Amino acid sequence: MAMAAAPFAPDALDDDVPLRLRASAPRLILTALGGPRELAGKLRRLGATAALYANPREIPARLARLRARGVIDVAPTRAQLIFGGLDMVRWVIEPAARDYYAHKGISFGLHQLLRVLDDPVSMIDPTGFLSARDTIIGHVMQVVHLNPIYDLQLLEVFDDGVAELERQVAQMVAGTHPRQRTIAAIIEDPGYHARLLDYVRAYLADPRAAPPVRAEQSLRADPTFAAAERTFATLPGFLTYCGKLPASPVALAARLLSVRTFPIALAAPG
Repeated sequence: MAMAAAPFAPDALDDDVPLRLRASAPRLILTALGGPRELAGKLRRLGATAALYANPREIPARLARLRARGVIDVAPTRAQLIFGGLDMVRWVIEPAARDYYAHKGISFGLHQLLRVLDDPVSMIDPTGFLSARDTIIGHVMQVVHLNPIYDLQLLEVFDDGVAELERQVAQMVAGTHPRQRTIAAIIEDPGYHARLLDYVRAYLADPRAAPPVRAEQSLRADPTFAAAERTFATLPGFLTYCGKLPASPVALAARLLSVRTFPIALAAPG
């Protein structure tokens, strides 16, 4: 989720310019905020996430379901997940997003604001481990991903997670999704949802058929970023990384302050 939010490599833009690239900032802000129905949905998702945060059994239960489904084979502690998520944000999600939107000529600050207004939950749970199913789905639909494999693997927590993603993305393509208007204020690539739908259907046919992770734009030549992206791009890679971190919350906090660049020694194999 940021949950891994690196952009999905865009094809050439369609002839129709999306709202995100032609509307003024005030209009985009008002559209992303939405009306009473959209605001009610955001409050429901915030409440659901708050309840999950307050439940100490939720993360172990989700990890157990993922292990039972064969998606993962390690189970980090809650503290390791939190600090591993912070590492994911500072070493992959934020730099990749900044690079992508600079390449597109889009204000990174405005884009982040629009994301928060459309769904504030997606910004407070970067790993997605304490997000409801529809929050994860909304994140995948509102952020142009380079490779959404992490999020699809995370949706395996829910019996109908990936199938529901397919259904909702199909609604986006058809123009009938309940959040069509607010998501339109964020998505800058009009072909994204059609390509995402193809990707989800390929995953449902064979989860191993996902394309390889690619570095984004100018960052692709940076071996440290490439190693970090490779590590955090999949759910098993992220959890393996988390399991290698110190177990003590005090040691994790000290490490967060002292380690300033991605440690290559913890990278996933190339």
